[in-house]
Amino acid sequence: MSLLMRRSGAAALIAMLLASPALAENKKAIVSQAFQSMLYLPLYVAIDEGFFTQQGLDVTKETAGAPSVALSAVISGSAQFSIHGPEWTAIAASKGGPVGIIANVVNGAAVWIATAPDYKFDGIKSIKGQKVVTGLMPTTSTSLFIKLLKENGLDAKTDVEMIQVAIGSEPGPFVAKQADIAVMYEPGLDQAVAKGMKVVLAFPKLYGAYAFSAVTARNDVDPDTAQRMVNGMEMAMRFMAKNEAKTVEIAKKEFPSLEPAVVEAAVKRMLADGVYPPSVDITADALKVSMDTQIALGNLSAQPDYKAFVVKKYIEPALALK
Repeated sequence: MSLLMRRSGAAALIAMLLASPALAENKKAIVSQAFQSMLYLPLYVAIDEGFFTQQGLDVTKETAGAPSVALSAVISGSAQFSIHGPEWTAIAASKGGPVGIIANVVNGAAVWIATAPDYKFDGIKSIKGQKVVTGLMPTTSTSLFIKLLKENGLDAKTDVEMIQVAIGSEPGPFVAKQADIAVMYEPGLDQAVAKGMKVVLAFPKLYGAYAFSAVTARNDVDPDTAQRMVNGMEMAMRFMAKNEAKTVEIAKKEFPSLEPAVVEAAVKRMLADGVYPPSVDITADALKVSMDTQIALGNLSAQPDYKAFVVKKYIEPALALK
């Protein structure tokens, strides 16, 4: 083979390699999460297990500190995606905001009621006249509690005394016996259980499928970037359903300040109670149950249009992944 042919062949090979998609730079995306929360574990699994990278997406996670701030990052364009309760997105959309939800993150009403070990709980009506530790409004845990009271003929203002505290700090006054009852998220719930408290009511079992947290994007988001994001989340959810031990390990890494036993108990509880969804799909029924809570509380005037609000064009291809 002549030197010229060898050089020509080498040049062609270099050109082919440079044009190869495998060498193409990954797309980049910012995800603004409301909080660093165990509820958002599917996002952390997708990042830590490299599922976004497999989809050609480099994801940067930013913590906003509040759902409204996370959503504002998407609306302003400083983030491509946000993760928080879909009610915030629905409220924004009802006011003309150019946003919708593109993937499920939490599909169960991830709230539980716990009591002191010696407290006799005979159903929600039995707590009339009692003190109850709850999260500071507005928050879904307290909203669901108020809705449950109303459904059972009780008034949150007159029939119970709510001790509202900052989200995440509920175990303190509860374990300190300031009240015999608490309404809690994880991991606070299992922090209290580790101190001897008992779980008496699980909202995930009470409500079933419930759109509790979701990925939000602008309607004009880059479609290819959005598809890669949703695909990565789908891969994470499939992984979590089959790899409990590894999922627990990732959660321990993401929450190093918590007792490992508490993290393990919390993750296992949420997996068992169906809090983490099996896929990124959000059904019309799950959305309706979730939005009904907001309508009952006066936060939302009407149900969002499911077909316009839940962007199935990203969900369906993700569900078809092999």
